Amino acid sequence: MSAIYILLAISIVVALVFFAAFIYAVRKGQYDDSYTPSVRMLFEDEVVKIPSQKIKTKIKKSN
Repeated sequence: MSAIYILLAISIVVALVFFAAFIYAVRKGQYDDSYTPSVRMLFEDEVVKIPSQKIKTKIKKSN
């Protein structure tokens, strides 16, 4: 039974260490994304398909 208490205490300490490491990383900006905004304009936008009837009517109106 004492082994369970020891393992429980060790697991709580390990969890607290990982939580502290996560908080430290967040505060130091580890998860800030500084790369994506600089290349966002290089990504292609989705192509919007226009039905062929609308294109034909636009061509006829412009002539």
